[in-house]
Amino acid sequence: MGKKRLEDAIQKVNFPVEVVYRCFELDPTSKRDVDYNIYEALSKKYGMSVEQAKANSRNLEKMAAEVGLEFNFDTQILTNTFDAHRLVMFANKQGLMHEMTDRILRAYFTEGKHIGDHTTLVQLAEEVGLNGESVKEMLSSTDMSGEVREDEGLAAQYGIRSIPFFILNKKYSLTGAQPTETFIQALNQIKAEESAITDLGDQDGGLSCDENGCEIPKK
Repeated sequence: MGKKRLEDAIQKVNFPVEVVYRCFELDPTSKRDVDYNIYEALSKKYGMSVEQAKANSRNLEKMAAEVGLEFNFDTQILTNTFDAHRLVMFANKQGLMHEMTDRILRAYFTEGKHIGDHTTLVQLAEEVGLNGESVKEMLSSTDMSGEVREDEGLAAQYGIRSIPFFILNKKYSLTGAQPTETFIQALNQIKAEESAITDLGDQDGGLSCDENGCEIPKK
């Protein structure tokens, strides 16, 4: 839902915004095939009853529907997501990161597909235009593992413990499925700050910039 609200916000600002997805596993210890459902998992994790977990999930389904998403927790298949992340990183090299991410999320939250299963992942990859044999070969190897671990290391550096988590311009962060208006305000504020820095740079003979930001010249 946070992703959808961000996308809605981007449609409402009058400047381009680049979105890059990063890898983050909520439960790296999870097995590929598990013998419990989402309600049992939530019950154990948060110390609530299964019935309460179901009620909370119904509320999430309603919230998702309000932003145009369909969640079906009854059919959701829990699994280890590491290979799904590897597939997204593989798709990124083909320029299809957004398409692959969207397809995997829909498969998991809406269609009840097993996104830890390699056959399922190959099928999803082919649907967005990736070569099935190449994907099968990648999944049977350790390719893209380093890229996933690098992203997870970055998350650890930022102190990220939950998702959704948004890092804006390497300077600001928003956590949780914030309202669309919050994203709009944040994006507009960052754009205004960028414009102010650009103007200052033009006036003072330019800024010294690197990947960590810009240094304002001394007068």
